[in-house]
This record gives sequence, C-alpha cells and structure tokens, in this order.
Amino acid sequence: MVATSTDYGTFRAVSHPWRLYSGENALQHLGSEVERAGARRAFVICGRSVAQRTNLVARIQTELGARFAGVYGEMDKDSSFPAVEAATAAARAREADLLIAVGGGSVIVGVRAVAIFLGEAGSPFELMTQYPEGRPAYSPRLNAPKPPIINVVTTPTSAMNRAGTGLKNDQLDHRMEYYDPKTRPVALFWDAEALLTAPVELLRSTGTTTFTGALRAVSARSVNPLLDGDRQQALRLALRALPLALAEPENAAPRIDLCAAAFLANRAADDDTNRRTERDAAGSAAYALATALHLRFDFVGQGEATSAVLPEVMRRTNPSDDEAAARQAEALGVWREGMSASDANAASADALAAFYRSIGMPSRVSDLSIPRESLPLIAQDTLKNFNANPGARPEGQAERMLALLEAAW
Repeated sequence: MVATSTDYGTFRAVSHPWRLYSGENALQHLGSEVERAGARRAFVICGRSVAQRTNLVARIQTELGARFAGVYGEMDKDSSFPAVEAATAAARAREADLLIAVGGGSVIVGVRAVAIFLGEAGSPFELMTQYPEGRPAYSPRLNAPKPPIINVVTTPTSAMNRAGTGLKNDQLDHRMEYYDPKTRPVALFWDAEALLTAPVELLRSTGTTTFTGALRAVSARSVNPLLDGDRQQALRLALRALPLALAEPENAAPRIDLCAAAFLANRAADDDTNRRTERDAAGSAAYALATALHLRFDFVGQGEATSAVLPEVMRRTNPSDDEAAARQAEALGVWREGMSASDANAASADALAAFYRSIGMPSRVSDLSIPRESLPLIAQDTLKNFNANPGARPEGQAERMLALLEAAW
C-alpha cells in the first residue's frame, strides 16, 4: 500500500537530543556521558532483581568512580507512588544532579517521576493529570528544569525514550499521570550483558508489547516517509527478533533488535501529528483494558494483558478504513486480493491470536487466571487513562469496555 506522489510533501519531524550505545560492554561509555551532562552526583535507581541478582550496579560504580552518588534498589512493578517517593527522598539526600535508570519499563517510568518531583515545587497530586467531573482531562505544564536521565535498559521496553509517566497508587481510582518532555533520556545504553539479565518470561512480555505496538502502528496511513519508514522497520525487527530471542535466550543480538524496534516505534509516534485526532480505536481500547488489568493484578504483565484482549477487541472494532485493514493483514501475511475490510480485520485477529499462542502468550482474558467477577471493576478502571482516552470520558464507556472484556473472556 504505497501512497501516490501527490500525497507527500507536507509533514513534520521532531528530534530530541540523545546518544545511544549498544553492544558488548556498552557501559564503558557511561562515565563520558555523565561527564558530558556536567554531572558530579549520578544516582542509580533500579529494582530489587537488578540490585541483588546482577553485577550491574557494581559495573556502573566502577565506570563512574567519584561521580557515583549511590543507589536506590527498591523500585517496584508499575512504579508505585510510595516507591517513587522513597527514591526521590534518597536521590535528594545524595544531592543527585543526574539519574540513571537501570531496568525495564517500571524503573524507567519511575525515574521520570523522580526527576519531576526533584524539579517541581508543587504537590505530586497537583502536578499530575487532572480529571475534573464533567469536563475534559488535562495535564498541567511542568516547566521547571529537571535533572538529566540516562537509561540503562535491561529489557526491550517501549518506555525507554518516552516522556510520559504513570504511577500506580492504590489510594486513587486511576494512575498518577504526568507528561514532561524534559524527562526524555539524554543517553540510552543497550549493553549486551545488561540485556541478558532479564529472564525469558519478562523478555516475552516486554517483547510482546513492543511487537504489538509496532503492528498496530503500520495500519495507520501517513504522508510522512520518515515516519512510515520507522514504523515498517520497527515491525520487521520485532516480528523477526521476538521468536528468535525466546528460542535463543543467551543471544543478546535479538534483544538488541527488539530494543531498536521499540525505539523506532517511539520515534515514529513523536512524528505522528495525527495521533491525538485520528486515534486507533481498537488499539486505544486494548491499551486501556490491558493497563487496567496489569495494574489491578500484580501477577499480570503488560504484554500478557495486551495479548489477552487485543485479538477480540480487533474482531469487535471496525477498522478505521479499508486501507488500514489491508495494511495490517498484509503485515501479518493474511491479506488476499478482494478481501473486504471486515474479512481482513477478522483474518488479522485470528493470525495475531495464533502468533501470541505460538510464543507462549495468552490470547484470552480467561488465560490470565483472574476472577471473572472482577471484570466490571476492570472496565471501570479504564475511565481515567489519558493515553487511551484524552479529554472527556464518553458516556457508556465502562459498559462498552465490560462488553469487550466479556467477549475476550
């Protein structure tokens, strides 16, 4: 599906300052990046697995020498507000002027929040996205300077170079959400040894999220050839690398390819000027449902939640247009000439469910071992998710989400 030449010519591209180091012993460049940022007190934040079961903190301390300011090693799943508060206090006590996130999505997201809390003077509850009753949601502007962030990635997470933050808080009926472009990393490290520390189960989950995002993105039409190129390459990398990474768990190369896929998908999203106005209905619904699932149940990962809901959500959501359905079916290898949009969409959903099962992922909500009576609560949880549904909460959304959950059960 190639656009005609008359479709091209008017588009936007955005670039953010960053440096990337990948491969064997990529961490040898960490000291120079901290120095380049002008930092003297680099503070490491990670989870317990990285802190207690790997040598990554010791490697980082060796590379940084006197610039190593300490470590907080208690970041938890889904970046809970209490853990982020504790990490912020620890970083402040060590007079940190640069933050190093070592881990996957929860750690990287949590470190963005730490940077916000260190930089901004207001209450975290005033700084987060607000959901006024009967009015559209809005995100306050966060204008204060933030300490620079370096991300040492241990699993191919789509969070690695984004600017949005979501914290789990069991005292609220939604995540604490923030958006601040100043929390994008100044440097990324895809160190081979660091990436091999992630267990296969975590790799499968994060790789599934990366692959799924890349697949949904290629169905969208764009007149920006840079964006289109990033989308296509992200999917090619993810589709090839995910099964290989699972088959060869000691091989860092496919894990690096999955990191590249996540990075390219994020870069394409930055250049997609229509992402807020021309939303992927199936993708938005699946994202809201998956987020609610993995936040409510600690034993459910984002990848597992996504694979459990997306095929059925696709079957029950009309594609945005005939070309979108054809592009997705083409990407999954099930497109046939003369297919209607609905037939192509159904074939894609079946192929996607089969792919998920082939890599050991769930393809139904019932596969997640959650109580069926919790479905209404999960549907209610989708009402306040800014990425999936910015602005006003549509009437009847909870009922629609519950119907999708029931169908996906």
